[in-house]
Amino acid sequence: MAAPSQPQKSTYDVIVIGAGIQGSFTAYHLAQRHKDTLLLEQFLLPHSRGSSHGQSRIIRSAYPQEYYSRMMPESFRLWQQLEAETGTTLYRQTGLVLLGPPGEPELEACRKSLGVDEVLDAAALAQRFPGFRLQAGQVAVLDSTAGVLFADRALRAVQEVFRRHGGTLRDGEKVLRIEPGATVTVTTSSGVYKAPRLIITAGPWTGAFMEQLGLRLPLQPLRIDVCYWREKQPGSAGLGSVTPCFLTLGLSQAPHGIYGLPSIEYPGLMKVCHHHGSPTDPEKRDQATSSALRPDIAVLSSFISSYLPGLETQPAVMETCLYTNTPDEDFILDRHPKFSNIVIGAGFSGHGFKLAPVVGKLLCELSLGKEPSHDMAHFAITRFPGVLGAA
Repeated sequence: MAAPSQPQKSTYDVIVIGAGIQGSFTAYHLAQRHKDTLLLEQFLLPHSRGSSHGQSRIIRSAYPQEYYSRMMPESFRLWQQLEAETGTTLYRQTGLVLLGPPGEPELEACRKSLGVDEVLDAAALAQRFPGFRLQAGQVAVLDSTAGVLFADRALRAVQEVFRRHGGTLRDGEKVLRIEPGATVTVTTSSGVYKAPRLIITAGPWTGAFMEQLGLRLPLQPLRIDVCYWREKQPGSAGLGSVTPCFLTLGLSQAPHGIYGLPSIEYPGLMKVCHHHGSPTDPEKRDQATSSALRPDIAVLSSFISSYLPGLETQPAVMETCLYTNTPDEDFILDRHPKFSNIVIGAGFSGHGFKLAPVVGKLLCELSLGKEPSHDMAHFAITRFPGVLGAA
């Protein structure tokens, strides 16, 4: 995506591989620190082959893990900064309803992270949001700060500011080889580039790059069904009142959690998805999958029948996305244990988009040898023993 008049150069301060939301924010922070940065993307932009496409993502303050909830105020601030820099609306505040059994540990941890005391029972939730039907004995917690990020628009915005600060974004260039050293050499389908620092944020393709570099990270790409469900009565008062996003925690019928967003992308269709999917090869992500191999649809249909009776129980639109999960679903943000000038951002496990402004800042700090602005203990490669010797 280099401008036609821009001469192709080969040497940079930093190279970032992967122009999804994490890599783009990493490059954005580097360019703002006046580092001559090359951002490489294997596909022509925009594309739907990875984890950053689509119109919407949930952003929320509520997190069961304190180390994520501590990052969220800065993440909100940086999203607002990007909105100001581009004059683009990237966030709509809708609120978020967290649903689960009373006393469920993650639900309680979210409530504490929000600093709220109020817990809604089935009657109180139905009065406030008539489209929801809690089951007997279940409760809800409201995160009023939460809302929807406009994902495609956000990705374009951060890339625009990166280029505005002098960054170079080259799409349609597949990385073929990485040669580590004091100066890292990156060979692509179109050229050879060198830099003293490399950051890899290649989503589900990160594992293959790591194996080239003698590191076998426990990264599992998953194909996720992104489903949209039609209102039984278009514009019905009941469903029209379901303005917040929602997230389930600890429900026995959805052990991986279910989340939903209001009708923003497709009028009259609510986005409701299972936070889980099928192991996949990212190179085969767009191949058709038989409905018989999609058990998540049955889980969602049953949930909608019970909790969102204003929706049809079969999806009207189905799309796909990729998660790249770690075993503990925490991110990997760390230097390569053997090559300290190579930094890795991976394993965002389906909950990284909202935190991308902070993740990008942390990867930038790691690459530049700065003290990270948040505690990195939960994101270290060393929590997975034997990954260096296993490759």
